[in-house]
Amino acid sequence: MAELPSGTVTFLFTDIEGSTRLLQELGDDFAGVLARHREVARVIFEQQDGHEVDTQGDAFLVAFSRARDAVAAAALVQRAGADEDIRVRIGIHSAEAISTDEGYVGLGVHRAARVCAAAHGGQVLLSQATRELLRETPLEDAELRDLGEHRLKDLANAQRVYQLVVPGLDSEFPPLRSLQNRPTNLPLQPTPLVGREREIDEVTELLRQADV
Repeated sequence: MAELPSGTVTFLFTDIEGSTRLLQELGDDFAGVLARHREVARVIFEQQDGHEVDTQGDAFLVAFSRARDAVAAAALVQRAGADEDIRVRIGIHSAEAISTDEGYVGLGVHRAARVCAAAHGGQVLLSQATRELLRETPLEDAELRDLGEHRLKDLANAQRVYQLVVPGLDSEFPPLRSLQNRPTNLPLQPTPLVGREREIDEVTELLRQADV
């Protein structure tokens, strides 16, 4: 694995909404659709200086040194998805993170996954932390819509969430897939992400559950 960004890192999670349904509808043709999606996404990530940390099925985890690059990549992936008639949901979160030979240690990856799981296909969601970084480098040809505070799975406190609005792409979606119940009194336990084993499986399963 190439050297990963360290310090303040912006994590981007992607996931194809309804991939099981697409597999049933397309049959063997789904393999070609998925292969094209991966190929195009990887080109976009590379062009925007993203570092692919892991992928499982149709989900990507990518790390960026700059929040602006992550947002640009998200917009391009959504445009490509619209051309392929697939619905990609994307979550972006920025945090201090420690890179290892196998991935990252820290809660940042998991927070990005929760933000992604709250999104609908075609939607890009950002955390407050990423929004703050973008104040230093305003976006071009896009804006952020404040969606208010939401309780996300396994996170102790409500999180303020923003939606990326890009001209020419869908901007109206149903309410976020966030929790309405109060969080438990149990403390949030920090969990290291090691890139290719149990933790990625757990995060990917969270995204799958949001499709149910």
